[in-house]
Amino acid sequence: MESLLSIDGLISFSSLVLMEIVLGVDNIIFISILTGRLPVRQQEKARIVGISLALLIRVALLFLLTWLIGLSRTLFTVFELEVSGRDLIMMAGGLFLIYKSTTEVHQKLEGQEESDESKAGLTFGSAIVQIILLDIVFSFDSILTAIGLVQDVTVMVLAVIIAMVVMLISANKISEFIQKHPTIKMLALSFLLMIGILLLVEGFHVHVPKGYVYFAIFFSLAVEVLNIKVRKRAKPVHLKRKIKE
Repeated sequence: MESLLSIDGLISFSSLVLMEIVLGVDNIIFISILTGRLPVRQQEKARIVGISLALLIRVALLFLLTWLIGLSRTLFTVFELEVSGRDLIMMAGGLFLIYKSTTEVHQKLEGQEESDESKAGLTFGSAIVQIILLDIVFSFDSILTAIGLVQDVTVMVLAVIIAMVVMLISANKISEFIQKHPTIKMLALSFLLMIGILLLVEGFHVHVPKGYVYFAIFFSLAVEVLNIKVRKRAKPVHLKRKIKE
């Protein structure tokens, strides 16, 4: 903890908090989209439970660093590809994320209504189980980043807690924004699909720099936000012309 009091320690800590927040965005998006399929009265509770579980899983993994490092050891080899426990988790998480995002996109394209009756197919319990499974997968990126930036477990835990608190505070607003704007939701689903593909190929030891992916997504998001503002400004002008006619 003494390392946190130095200038280098503060810089590393700040960088870690920022990275944890950025890496938590995909988690928040998944939780927001999944809980959006629950009845309205259960959505906020599911988001709070989901993010709280994400925090607990990350902290638990930080205190199980020896076990986490052990997951990188080769379990078996297939056609010269050395497969570890971590690779299997990444592959499974990637496939699950690809399945969930493509299913959501299909439902949107087919124009299926999201009434409370249609949402009944997803129960609160099944939503929490799915959130836990993805929390585990997303936590690996988070913890591996933490290990690369800081060596003090206490500092890592503190950074993760701060990042999770920020996510918890912003979760409702992010979820409302995604659910309110269909184009943003489609963009978010595309983002999750891309992350799923990245996790899958990473399980096959193909490294893709995530910085480029996150930049492309945030750039697309910024452009879409500008489009939303333009459409809002255009509506009053259109209404005025109709009134004059």
